[in-house]
Amino acid sequence: MGTQESDEQAGGTGRRALLGAAVLGAGGAVLGLSGTARAAGTGHGGGHGGGVGGLPVPTVIGHRGASGYRPEHTFGSYELALDMGADIVEAGDLVPTRDGHLVCRHEPEIGGTTDVAGHPEFADRKRTKLLDGVSTTGWFTEDFTLAELKTLRATERIPANRPHNSLYDGRWEIPTFEEVLRWQNEQTRRRGRQVWIYPELKHPTYFRKLGLGTEERLARLLRKYGKDRGNSPVIVQSFEPTSIQRMNRLVGNPLAVLLSGANTRPWDFVETGDPRTTADLVTPKGLREIASYAQGIGPTLDLIIPRDSAGRLTEPTTLVRDAHRAGLVLHPYTMRNENPFLPAEFRKGTDPDAYGDAYGDAFGAFRTYFATGIDGIFTDNPDTGVLAREDFVNG
Repeated sequence: MGTQESDEQAGGTGRRALLGAAVLGAGGAVLGLSGTARAAGTGHGGGHGGGVGGLPVPTVIGHRGASGYRPEHTFGSYELALDMGADIVEAGDLVPTRDGHLVCRHEPEIGGTTDVAGHPEFADRKRTKLLDGVSTTGWFTEDFTLAELKTLRATERIPANRPHNSLYDGRWEIPTFEEVLRWQNEQTRRRGRQVWIYPELKHPTYFRKLGLGTEERLARLLRKYGKDRGNSPVIVQSFEPTSIQRMNRLVGNPLAVLLSGANTRPWDFVETGDPRTTADLVTPKGLREIASYAQGIGPTLDLIIPRDSAGRLTEPTTLVRDAHRAGLVLHPYTMRNENPFLPAEFRKGTDPDAYGDAYGDAFGAFRTYFATGIDGIFTDNPDTGVLAREDFVNG
């Protein structure tokens, strides 16, 4: 999730109306009222060319694919998310290679998501860098050519929580975003419905300072494949508002600003001396500004319902109501089935040390978040999300 600017450039007003249509759904559900969200249709994706308004509400977004079951950002994870019924696949946390290609990795540091440490030919590429102010040691995509990255294979990022995913270590290579766009076309033809994707621009300020600006590269690819319009099945997101503002000038796609914890500052704000925090961005004034260049926000779930010191949910904030009043759609992140990631009241079992890969009451957590009126949710477990939506809509 990221930032924005004038909605009149690149058809911004039309984009917001298009994305906002998903909130209303086919039945005209009222914005912002708890429990009023309704599926916009019985199918997933609304067929060909239906626009965002053809997506069910709440929308189920496969977070990095079906990353609860396969190593994230692989075609195995992306395809499984579609098989499980995800309405949109977050196909691409986008980072560049040394030779300027956009590839799909959670972070530019790939020691935790590939087998690079097992490649002696790349041992001398290990570096310590300052990534958005944080000292980070490992191997970075910007130090590899695409050809070199293609010799690596993906591995599970959190094996302590998902040991079963390690079964698939080494099976898939790192996809480029151009391959994702071709895959999207192929899956749309094969499945007979429009496949949607939700790429994220990662650390755009960091890469711009390296001479590897990612927004222009993404815009060129979207234009090349005819997916740079307001009704294109690609929603672009970033944690940096100025990155989304830049995209607003470059393409007509629906755009979303990602929002982290209330006390955090987007890194582009840090770099430019903008003193505002996320807490400032989620005020009615901040949301109206975001709505001038973006059509949605992707807040962390804790901005929807905060947790107390024991990890239990407290009272919902006014963010859903305030964002809807500003004309913004909310797609918060991230629901996961495993105990450690759930609010405390939805965890099962009495031994915290045994929580690692055990599932809690994910359905109860989904139901609680859906009841706030959110328009969709990112989840590592799309199958659970789809069933939870059915329960909620029919309940």
